[in-house]
Amino acid sequence: MMDSLPVGWRMRAAVMVVIVPPLLHLVSFSRLAGWLGGRRLSAPARNLDDASLARWVDRLLRNLPNPWRRTCLKRAAVLYYLLRRAGRPVELWIGVQKHGPSPLAAHAWLVRSGQPYLEPHEEHPEHHTVIARFPEAHPAVASA
Repeated sequence: MMDSLPVGWRMRAAVMVVIVPPLLHLVSFSRLAGWLGGRRLSAPARNLDDASLARWVDRLLRNLPNPWRRTCLKRAAVLYYLLRRAGRPVELWIGVQKHGPSPLAAHAWLVRSGQPYLEPHEEHPEHHTVIARFPEAHPAVASA
């Protein structure tokens, strides 16, 4: 089945899939997330099917070698950027989970309207303790 993803969105996704994964190793994630999330949402893109975009990003990341190969953080970071530019009010969450005696396992995912968004396994985030959310909530500035 052919996705109905417009060529412009395919190209944007391809560029971000190439740029974002190496940046995850070079820049602090907080700084990178600020850039990825933008200052404000763009106007809503009406010609974009979010699920088709996610499938395209997954396909690209699965077929690339390291450092681009798909991880949940790379996927979430790329989609966070693209969807925010498409006017979608998504957040990027990162959580950890302890598996018995093994070390912590981390997971990154998108959230929209308080629910996991475009997550391949929607129950997966439920098992994680959230340690970071982007965009970050800014504390209220006290007036003097």
